[in-house]
Amino acid sequence: MEINNNQLLRFTTAGSVDDGKSTLIGRLLYDSKSIFEDQLESVSATSAKKGHDGVDLALFTDGLKDEREQGITIDVAYRYFTTLKRKFIIADTPGHIQYTRNMVTGASTANAAVILIDARHGVIEQTKRHSFIASLLNIPHLIVCVNKMDLVDFSEEVYNNIIGQFEEFSSKLLMKDVRFIPISALKGDNVVNRSEHMEWYQNGTLLSTLENLHISSDINKIDARFPVQTVLRPQSEDFRDYRGCAGRIASGIYRKGDEVAVLPSGFTSKIRSINVGEQEVEEAYAPMSVAITLEDDIDVSRGDMIVKKNNQPEQEQEFDVMLCWLNNGAMKPRAKYTVMHTSNEERAMIKEVVYKMDINTFERDSEDKGLAMNDIARVKIRTTRSLMLDSYRDNRNTGSIILIDESTNETVAAGMVV
Repeated sequence: MEINNNQLLRFTTAGSVDDGKSTLIGRLLYDSKSIFEDQLESVSATSAKKGHDGVDLALFTDGLKDEREQGITIDVAYRYFTTLKRKFIIADTPGHIQYTRNMVTGASTANAAVILIDARHGVIEQTKRHSFIASLLNIPHLIVCVNKMDLVDFSEEVYNNIIGQFEEFSSKLLMKDVRFIPISALKGDNVVNRSEHMEWYQNGTLLSTLENLHISSDINKIDARFPVQTVLRPQSEDFRDYRGCAGRIASGIYRKGDEVAVLPSGFTSKIRSINVGEQEVEEAYAPMSVAITLEDDIDVSRGDMIVKKNNQPEQEQEFDVMLCWLNNGAMKPRAKYTVMHTSNEERAMIKEVVYKMDINTFERDSEDKGLAMNDIARVKIRTTRSLMLDSYRDNRNTGSIILIDESTNETVAAGMVV
């Protein structure tokens, strides 16, 4: 087996309360031998104290004390594990409606979303809500796990009915890659090891699906966007005239000799050199962190963006975003916010709430103009200076913003440019 530990897959898990999400993650970690001995001893002792037969797998993920006492997940918990093929980061997000913001937080950087459905209950309101958020956040891959198949006698008919229910409502959503897997997290069927009870299912287990997801093409390789984080001026003997623009490539590919434009000024130049650390390279691509030097002495500073001369983002002072309100306090009319976009910070205000989204029915409410915690709405934002924007559907990095309340310095909302 080829060892490729360089490729990292981030995935988020979502499901209704008691769908077995924590058990599923526990099973993944346990069966893939990703649990330390002291963790195993601690959880075994807790399981015995609670009177469980064997190890309660859910306890591997319910790290917060309140969760262990209540047996539910109430915050985003990040778990890390590695197999021979890949490294993984799991964002374990809560299922309750009052934690919509946590799911948005956990899913914003995910390559894949694993959505759990209880085989006994089928597609419910929370399934639709989690799928809508996954679609809104443009998560490239969706894996629908129909769990607790052991409680419906591993029935192929039940499984096919649930697929039908899911496909019926998801046809309204923008989803690129959806896969279905029948599992029993408690018994271990089709999680890491193939099930002996469901010979009618011939595709891969959850782990093999995650290991083999093709994620290289998820990054936008066409639109070259390089937000400048800082300008390097070493002032040493060896680098007397060095002036490098440092940052992380948001998307696209850059090569020595490329004709580029620096925004917002619009001045053009060519790339003289690209450095990754101390090593000079011929080309670099997202999501590499690099330092780029230009042939012409152009004034470049933090917040500027280096793009290809013939492929530029929109420069907008007023734009629409789908906004998820994260803060406990409601939106204040005409309040001043700081908008953070890539490495840029500008002052902004919410001009108008166009409509609020009912994420249970997908209906739009254009009458209610208030925003409270967990609300998702389309709003118009105006900034003091133009931002270099792409649509979130085209580019997750340059199409996302964060709003910060200037009076409290709290992050109040996250938005996706429409």
